[in-house]
Amino acid sequence: MSSPTPDALLGPADVRELAAALGVRPTKQRGQNFVIDANTVRRIVRTAEVRPDDVVVEVGPGLGSLTLALLEAADRVTAVEIDDVLAAALPTTVTARMPERADRFALVHSDAMHVTELPGPAPTALVANLPYNVAVPVLLHMLETFPSIERTLVMVQSEVADRLAAAPGNKVYGVPSVKANWYAEVKRAGAIGRTVFWPAPNVDSGLVSLVRRAEPISTTATRQEVFAVVDAAFAQRRKTLRAALAGWAGSAAAAEAALVAAGISPQARGESLTVEEFARIAEHRSAADAEHKEPVQQ
Repeated sequence: MSSPTPDALLGPADVRELAAALGVRPTKQRGQNFVIDANTVRRIVRTAEVRPDDVVVEVGPGLGSLTLALLEAADRVTAVEIDDVLAAALPTTVTARMPERADRFALVHSDAMHVTELPGPAPTALVANLPYNVAVPVLLHMLETFPSIERTLVMVQSEVADRLAAAPGNKVYGVPSVKANWYAEVKRAGAIGRTVFWPAPNVDSGLVSLVRRAEPISTTATRQEVFAVVDAAFAQRRKTLRAALAGWAGSAAAAEAALVAAGISPQARGESLTVEEFARIAEHRSAADAEHKEPVQQ
């Protein structure tokens, strides 16, 4: 692999010049905050443990700050960008600043939530600076759609990072925590200051590491069935599971039967349960259904 030129990465002046040339103004609607610090993007790549044989998918590359740092370290990078102007400009930026790696770069001009396939070899890693407003659904969609992704590192708003990495019993433990844990071991992997972005956001950012489980959760329930229990439990998180799951199970009595069969107290709340326990509840729904169906009149 040939070494990229030392000044290949984008600095503050480069980012502003590029944005001005393209007539780009970062929009709040798309949660755009461009990273302007080369040391930060290199730190992200190191923290993501990107290897020379990795095929990395990046969501929301923007002007290409992180993209170029990923190209320095990975075998290939595929960037998914929804913005028309940014998508059109990125291949030119890569070719101009890192010509020796340009053939290792691919662009998918699309909404990441609609992406179901990527060009080239299957991705092994996901590294992205995700906009706050879509961070969790995009992350979960990518993990579900591309099971070949072994390692993920995302930069998100600090509050979202806390939610994703929260353990049962934590006050911010909720739907994102459980669903992310279905796929991966999740942990906070660092904090990012506001000054490395343009424009500087009025919130802090955090890094979250997700390493895909070597073995999937052992359950006879499907992902959709487990996630349906999770959604129901946290839709009314202050209620006991017997009450919160009544709609999901068909009645409070049916919810109680499923919980007891799963070995979980009907008085427990969703925030105390692991993903494995939610899976056990999902497995026992059919038994609860059968137990509480009205007998058919002959």
